[in-house]
Amino acid sequence: METILVTGSAGFIGYHLSKRLLDDGYKVIGVDNLNDYYDVNLKKARLAQLEAYDQFSFYQIGLEDKTGLEQVFTENTVDYVVNLAAQAGVRYSIENPAAYVNANLVGFANIIEISKNHKVKQFLFASSSSVYGANENMPFSVRDNVDHPMSLYAATKKSNELIAHSYASLFDLPVTGLRFFTVYGPWGRPDMALFLFTKAILAGEEINVFNEGKMKRDFTYVGDIVEGVYRLLKKPAKKNRDWDGSHPDPSSSYAPYKVYNIGNNEPVELMDFIKAIEAKLGIKAKMNLMPLQPGDVPDTYANVDALMKDVGYKPNTTIEEGIGAFIDWYKEYYKA
Repeated sequence: METILVTGSAGFIGYHLSKRLLDDGYKVIGVDNLNDYYDVNLKKARLAQLEAYDQFSFYQIGLEDKTGLEQVFTENTVDYVVNLAAQAGVRYSIENPAAYVNANLVGFANIIEISKNHKVKQFLFASSSSVYGANENMPFSVRDNVDHPMSLYAATKKSNELIAHSYASLFDLPVTGLRFFTVYGPWGRPDMALFLFTKAILAGEEINVFNEGKMKRDFTYVGDIVEGVYRLLKKPAKKNRDWDGSHPDPSSSYAPYKVYNIGNNEPVELMDFIKAIEAKLGIKAKMNLMPLQPGDVPDTYANVDALMKDVGYKPNTTIEEGIGAFIDWYKEYYKA
């Protein structure tokens, strides 16, 4: 039975990935600091589902706690690491930059250093579509330049990719970066659009619609994200023997380093997303149209050619299916 350490295991994606791994017979070590960025009770409810499995163990530790992380690795034999723990949110990074430096930079450096020292078979980590920043080439390709982030959050994710590459180069540690595109679904984060919209519409309150609804997002169902990560888990990054430093490919390297987009490859206008929520709820939304917010990008669109080529997978859940699953969960969980 191989052991996989999942950081951020009480978080949205971390919970779903951990459950999938446990269902398939892996031993999972969960690490999460259970911070109060959003409702801790939701995190604890996710965690309770995982703790029902005999092969799950949990450590309440932040990645900034290097001594605590060391203890996790010395008490267990860790085969793979999937680092999903991070301070999330584009807009919150404007208000509280220190949280992003501590969790996403210091914490990331700690977990990859310890993973290297304990010779894990592969280190996978969550990046973000936010790294594409001011890039306007659509769809976003892993071969695109990502040197113009528009938020501190995005900058920390780009930094994670750079740090990971240096470890691949220096220590031959296989590392794989996962650029997620606007993830949604059951057990989702309360600070994200689908959760906020559903809650407000059911309460008869206005929803804030940024950029007056004139934005597109490559909304990606959490089950599709998990499937992509799951397939990549046992496919460690390899050295690209054809990599050319005079024409460098940002998505691969002479070192065992690889970056993938995991997105639906089908952007949806925000107004259409809202219409799908209205249709499922049977309630018309009251809208407060607002300008584009600092740090936000107008559109996202994932090129997933590399994912399809390497693991034969492309996310395929429609927004109607995904929104339906979320709202069914929301009504049951909150007795709405």
